[in-house]
Amino acid sequence: MTAVETQRTIEAVWRIESAKVIAGLARIVRDVGLAEDLAQDALVAALEQWPEAGVPRNPGAWLMGTAKHRAIDLLRRKKLFERKQEELGRELEVQQELAAPDLDAEIDAADGDDIGDDLLRLVFTACHPVLATEARVALTLRMLGGLTTEEIARAFLVPEATVAQRIVRAKRTLGEARVPFEVPRGAERAARLPSVLEVIYLIFNEGYSATAGEDWVRPALCEDALRLGRFLTGLMPQEPEVHGLVALMEIQASRLRARVGPKGEPILLLDQNRARWDQLQIRRGLAALEKAEALGGERGPYTLQAAIAACHGRARIAEETDWGRIASLYDQLAELTPSPVVELNRAVALAMAYGPAAGLEVVDALMSEPSLKTYHLLPSVRGDFLFKLGRFDEARVELERAASLTQNGRERTLLLERAAACAQELVSSRSA
Repeated sequence: MTAVETQRTIEAVWRIESAKVIAGLARIVRDVGLAEDLAQDALVAALEQWPEAGVPRNPGAWLMGTAKHRAIDLLRRKKLFERKQEELGRELEVQQELAAPDLDAEIDAADGDDIGDDLLRLVFTACHPVLATEARVALTLRMLGGLTTEEIARAFLVPEATVAQRIVRAKRTLGEARVPFEVPRGAERAARLPSVLEVIYLIFNEGYSATAGEDWVRPALCEDALRLGRFLTGLMPQEPEVHGLVALMEIQASRLRARVGPKGEPILLLDQNRARWDQLQIRRGLAALEKAEALGGERGPYTLQAAIAACHGRARIAEETDWGRIASLYDQLAELTPSPVVELNRAVALAMAYGPAAGLEVVDALMSEPSLKTYHLLPSVRGDFLFKLGRFDEARVELERAASLTQNGRERTLLLERAAACAQELVSSRSA
């Protein structure tokens, strides 16, 4: 394996394993900031050793083992220092009191902790009320999803420097507040739930449609988010929105195999081969949606989005999709949680139900929205509407702008191909 291949392998392993390593370490050291530092030390060790020694058979276990040994050394030094202070002047007891404890045994015993999943504990810890909502989400995405600050910034439509500051301050705040590494109970758990659900869904979205790089999808992130969501339904079975989120993710994840072509190229929803959709996941999603709705009360944002996804999941072919119902559900979602991104999605539904002019009217009203200034999907959607209206030159400009804004290589190629198709249609229309 060449040095470049090894480097890529390490990056891929880190993407997959970093959250598990950080979560496992956080249970040991009870400090999420310190846990990330120790995990980063293990990553540095991998970068130094793997190019010469080769990639280990179980790279995740190697990273965890290396980081755990560093944690043990750190804890032993800390205990030794504390005991030296405590026992200063008691020479007769020094040897007994300074004997290093069997931290390996203590750590192994902690593996039997009945709280459950380390990753879920990490989510709830990072979503502690001591942090602002934006900081909770950014910190958890960084630690649990393995996302870079740039990717998180794109998810939130805010500057990268802002996200970096949030993460640094969040780790410092958690450390200073001595926040316990645990899943809270009762009212405190309910208070943290909205942020937890938001974090899990943002992780899923990064896997479902990667913001950067050359891969259109990153299924491992979707799997992590789904696993967390399913675990959360067991922990909070009476919460409708937990089931709603799982329903949404299950139905969307059912399309993963159909979202990419043989060469990894993106395939948009209406062009997908629905025979490749995972029917088991669709059935699981519909069952979770039924649970969410059976629990009663007003439908929350995730349950509404799951109902939208269900309209696609039930349609055997694209032409059977009930776009009128989808548009109605987006109206409800926009009223419940108004945002520019929801409006953009509502515009797509309106265009499919009532024609591209109806969608273009909504999109044009969003063109001055500051938070969407660098959001590539705005010109992408507008370009699509303009193309369907036969305004090919304007559509080409919008699609080329969208291509310049996206940081995903696969998506950029797709957008440029669509822009080229606009140019071809323009030539054809002029020569006709």
